[in-house]
Amino acid sequence: MTARHASQTIVLIPARMASTRLPGKPLADIAGRPMIVQVAARAREADIGRVVVATDSAEVAEAVRAAGFEAVMTRADHRSGSDRVAEALATLDPDGTVSTVVNLQGDLPTIEPRSVAAALVPLGDSAVDIATLCVEIKDAAERTNPNVVKVVGSPIGADRLRALYFTRATAPHGDGPLYHHVGIYAYRRKALQRFVDLAPSVLEQRESLEQLRALEDGMRIDAAIVEAVPLGVDTPDDLEKARDILGKTHRNGQ
Repeated sequence: MTARHASQTIVLIPARMASTRLPGKPLADIAGRPMIVQVAARAREADIGRVVVATDSAEVAEAVRAAGFEAVMTRADHRSGSDRVAEALATLDPDGTVSTVVNLQGDLPTIEPRSVAAALVPLGDSAVDIATLCVEIKDAAERTNPNVVKVVGSPIGADRLRALYFTRATAPHGDGPLYHHVGIYAYRRKALQRFVDLAPSVLEQRESLEQLRALEDGMRIDAAIVEAVPLGVDTPDDLEKARDILGKTHRNGQ
């Protein structure tokens, strides 16, 4: 990515302390760093633009800044990370210099930097409003697991889908691959604002998947196909897995 394009892209990482299953999750120690700092480090390694943590917690902001990263304070009443990202963008870039926004979840400390960068690739097509990621499902149990969100899409080449639907069900029916959705989004700035201005949609509320709001409003979402599903940290067991993964990386000097 050129310096000019990098200056037009920002990676925003929403983080809040109010996790019910894992209290204080953003500050959980992983290999000597708070989890939110590990995520910011992966985003910086992707080298696609400015990286900022958007939070409603002064404690999180302080930890992020102490580690040499940027943080911005946002309201505590946002209904989703997308709303938090939109507020942060307006605060950080009121003049509209930034044209592309990557919304990276703050609980993906082991995500590969190349996957963060891959989220931008579908936006090379001017018809695409929002880009995201997916991985072909290899584990048979994931096909029927409602916690594994599937992308139903039309293939566009070997490494991309045009998303037609997102679901917790096993879909599509019949022979062929199924794809596990990875919840990272790259938005054109206008698309992000359009999205957060919309009311929650019927299918969004039925599936509990906010990206359906965009599809129901006629927005186009394309998904880049990547190789690995990053570990999302939602439980104490997940946290221990992340500590093991990044602990090994740290010990190996990588």
